[in-house]
Amino acid sequence: MEATMTQNEMPIEIGIPEAQRKEIADGLSRLLADSYTLYLKTHNFHWNVKGPMFFTLHALFEEHYTELAAAVDEIAERIRALGSPAPGSFQQFNELSSITEETGLPDAEEMIRQLVLGQEAISRTARSVLPVASDADDEPTVDLLTQRMQIHEKNAWMLRSLLA
Repeated sequence: MEATMTQNEMPIEIGIPEAQRKEIADGLSRLLADSYTLYLKTHNFHWNVKGPMFFTLHALFEEHYTELAAAVDEIAERIRALGSPAPGSFQQFNELSSITEETGLPDAEEMIRQLVLGQEAISRTARSVLPVASDADDEPTVDLLTQRMQIHEKNAWMLRSLLA
């Protein structure tokens, strides 16, 4: 029985040792923090974008934050499945995230630039967790990470294309 369990808890026997599950969950916690921070930033920009590209950006930002809202739930649930608590406060997200929040009101072009950087940051975070999950033969997490990288790299490309 694992030392961190209380008397009423059942052991987690999914074929991944506790230490590896914790290391993967810690990486996924960083991914969750990045994803939630980008969700918040994207939603903020959706509300506050203005200018000649308003309709296009308003709709695109809504598409992105809606996708991120679903992603944060999936990431948090994977952390829980691995036996760790999922971070869920602004303070925790701020401490874990590699993405900075935006408190001002940048123009539309700067919004796009910041979102490109955020999409790329999430891809890097996911990529950093991938070897740990792969080494543990944690295929569900590998699949999740691969999907997240594909989505964020495509989003970064599309946003970057608006700046050309």
